[in-house]
Amino acid sequence: MKELEYPFDSEYILKKSKKLKRELLENAAPRLKKKIAVLGGSTTHDIIRMMELFLLDQGIEPEFYESEYGQYFQEAMFENEELSSFAPDIIFFHTSNRNIGAYPQMDDSKERIEELLAEQYEHFSGMWDKLRETYHCPIIQNNFEYPFYRMLGNKDASDIHGRVNFITRLNERFYDYSQNHENFYINDINYMAAAYGLDKWSDPFYWHMYKYCMCMQAIPEFAFNLSNIIKAIFGKNKKALVLDLDNTLWGGVVGDDGAENLEIGQETSLGQVYSEFQGYIKAQKELGVMLNVSSKNEEGNAFAGLNHPEGILKPEDFILIKANWEPKSINIDAIASELNILPDSLVFVDDNPAEREIVSVSVPGVAVPDIGRPEQYIHTLDRSGFFEVTELSQDDRKRNEMYKANLLREKQQAGFADYAQYLRSLNMKAAIKTPVPMYMSRIAQLTNKSNQFNLTTKRYTQSEIEQIAASAEHIALYGRLEDKFGDNGIVSVVIGRKEREVLHIELWIMSCRVLKRDMEYAMMDRVVEECQKEGIHAILGYYYPTAKNRMVKDFYDLQGFRKIEEDSEGNTTWEYIIPRDYENKNNVIEVERA
Repeated sequence: MKELEYPFDSEYILKKSKKLKRELLENAAPRLKKKIAVLGGSTTHDIIRMMELFLLDQGIEPEFYESEYGQYFQEAMFENEELSSFAPDIIFFHTSNRNIGAYPQMDDSKERIEELLAEQYEHFSGMWDKLRETYHCPIIQNNFEYPFYRMLGNKDASDIHGRVNFITRLNERFYDYSQNHENFYINDINYMAAAYGLDKWSDPFYWHMYKYCMCMQAIPEFAFNLSNIIKAIFGKNKKALVLDLDNTLWGGVVGDDGAENLEIGQETSLGQVYSEFQGYIKAQKELGVMLNVSSKNEEGNAFAGLNHPEGILKPEDFILIKANWEPKSINIDAIASELNILPDSLVFVDDNPAEREIVSVSVPGVAVPDIGRPEQYIHTLDRSGFFEVTELSQDDRKRNEMYKANLLREKQQAGFADYAQYLRSLNMKAAIKTPVPMYMSRIAQLTNKSNQFNLTTKRYTQSEIEQIAASAEHIALYGRLEDKFGDNGIVSVVIGRKEREVLHIELWIMSCRVLKRDMEYAMMDRVVEECQKEGIHAILGYYYPTAKNRMVKDFYDLQGFRKIEEDSEGNTTWEYIIPRDYENKNNVIEVERA
């Protein structure tokens, strides 16, 4: 919804929230349903009201539990039947510097201040520990914004008695906890308050009148920032950028001005702006964002511009470069198809409002931000939160190389008349094992990101994956795949629940970049092997159709299952009786089991 895209009109959203919610709910697009507990140290009603809008727009339908005003500690630490029955999927602590119980006094010794720091930290960490143990779900915690006054002036930041100093050190302890505990995330309101303007953000009027820890006008921006963390946790991030070239990555039109006359580099102020933007985009690539180009240009001119000696981005930084005179909407559809991802995983960046409008209308789901002037490009993309980082695995960082390698595989495939011969030529090796701690984060990511090859559409948090892996009631397997072109990383996960002599497949997902490589057969072989160890003789598989997973409608049929049930909505149940003389279905991948 355009009204909820950054940069948005906060006043409008606050006034029209009911209308916006109604319009969002009228859109029948499928959404994840998630339960969010909000435990507040200040008034939270309007934060929830705003957060609901942004989450609905991001593909998540939230149900909220709201604590009583200021009762965050009591609700977390003492028996709470209402919260227990709510069974949250995520817990958010909405606290601020107004909830710091005590600050250093001018006559406090260094030892006393250290004790005070420990007390305030343990007040919070005790809650986190208890709720992690109780609910096994992700926790989001605000850090602390700076106070709106400084008793010691500038020295407030450097003197141990200063509140700015105390808050800085307390925040550092929060960050240490986050780095050492999975599924714990910091909502950086200290940065937000600084960016918004601390004087406006912390206007005391709103605290004393309404017990808001921020001004009313800042609440939509706060809620949007928080919603970006939540949608990233549940796999709703974008995956790739599609970039225009002329007046987007450099100043000027390469076909008219010539590559040598483009505005890029340190010679002019505008050239410096474009260099900074290219540097920002290059850094996104290092985080795993896939870079692509869609430009109305002769291909030779596009490459000349990308090879400019002052340019930071080079042709090899991109996976696909579509430089031609086709409509950009056609190029974007082609990019999504060749990457084997859905268009709603893409962000299109173009300086031309007309091109943005055409793409927005022609390719539903693609994010098309209004990037403004060149000096605003970074600000707009950064604040939009398309690629919010909650976990960063090695597979994430290697994503561009993985997809480039896929294009090489497709190129090689064209040289083979026999597909089985082509598969054998890849020299594929797989590791299919029970989940181990070092891969839990990536496995959880995959369960939340995979849409097209997800038979039951289930999603799991990292905590849930950890519990399943440790459970004697489940069989859980992950699969890594590599070949002569490179390592594809973790590409498949299967979770089955044991019930006497039957295994119920609750999750079977696979990354689309390894489709038709026989990895699904290798996974099936390992599932059967584990079943045989457990004395399980039958496997039940389930397919729940969505708009995105139709490609796996006949998956179980191809695996040798028989359909035993189908309801009016197309939900099907499949049965496989494991034969005593089961023969492996995979004969092209070398599988490591130990």
